[in-house]
Amino acid sequence: MAKAKGKKAPALKSDKIRVSMKLVTSDVCERCKTPCTRGMDYAARMRIEGAIGKGVPCILTRHTSS
Repeated sequence: MAKAKGKKAPALKSDKIRVSMKLVTSDVCERCKTPCTRGMDYAARMRIEGAIGKGVPCILTRHTSS
């Protein structure tokens, strides 16, 4: 019998490329050599008295894994 021409099997979750970025705090963003808009906005929000933040993903620490 001939193989049926049909849909390809969907890619497994384990086969997909995963991107991860480190979370950095406002002090790291302020002394960064290549400041980005996301980091500068976050640092400005954290300068306000009483602000609470958990960090922002840094695009410069982006890692891809498969």
